[in-house]
Amino acid sequence: MTALLRDVTLRDGLQLTGKVLPVEYKIDVVRRLQAAGVPALEIGSMARPDLVAPMANSLELIAALTPDELAKCWVWVATPRHVEKAAEAGARNFQYCFSVSDAHNKANIGRDTETSVAAMPDAIRLAQEANGSIQLCLATSFTCPFDGPVDPERVLAIARDPRTEGATDIVLADTLGQAAPGEVSALVAAVRDTTPPRRIVFHGHDTWGMGVANTLAAIEAGAGMVDGALGGLGGCPFAPGASGNTATEDILFATRPSWFDPEKLARLVGLTEELLGELGEPNRSRTAEGARSKADAFEWVIR
Repeated sequence: MTALLRDVTLRDGLQLTGKVLPVEYKIDVVRRLQAAGVPALEIGSMARPDLVAPMANSLELIAALTPDELAKCWVWVATPRHVEKAAEAGARNFQYCFSVSDAHNKANIGRDTETSVAAMPDAIRLAQEANGSIQLCLATSFTCPFDGPVDPERVLAIARDPRTEGATDIVLADTLGQAAPGEVSALVAAVRDTTPPRRIVFHGHDTWGMGVANTLAAIEAGAGMVDGALGGLGGCPFAPGASGNTATEDILFATRPSWFDPEKLARLVGLTEELLGELGEPNRSRTAEGARSKADAFEWVIR
């Protein structure tokens, strides 16, 4: 199975923690993840700091990283002005996010879905003027915490909307972690077969224990990038019932990309334990738990 892993610890992972990590700490996390071989990161958000406090220093973090480091980093944006501000700080990869569900988009971003779609051409233009890339990110692609199941045709209609042309990728987010593998396979395949060609990204949560299974289903159906967070950290502050992301360690152990080996796992587990200790958060990664077991004959166990 081949799909790039994007670690979203520093954005989606931190959202619910309520703690603002110092910029220097975040820089260290970025550099340790990249040194371990993680190919892509989501490092921050332009969300209002009064609403999502852990994202308050995202612009400082962007400005502190080198262009080479930023080339592998993504920033969450929801308006053209967000793109402009992030680009001025040095960002070049933007994840333009809104919800398929109007109810969640109003709770999360303060506007209906149509308003977000209508603003996307300006966001695309600003990203292109910055010589950057922009993703079309569709939160609540499967279920909404307020309205329940989301009609796949609504997802496909947005993906086909001419106003979203210019996005290099489309992110399908199981925001609540309520999807099952068959649903993930079906939606990824429908996007692959019936919408303009783009890389498909799957963003999963592990609320109902389907995080790894859904991620594998997405890859099998054609996803070229998948999201995870260290230790399964994360969740959406505007989506009641959403829990942590699928753990980065679990995705890597399941997919075994060529750069990943027991030594890299040990480094990531160590980083996870330090970070979660700093935040006072539990470690939800089963792979991290297994790596600390006493099954010494297994090469992936940390000795």
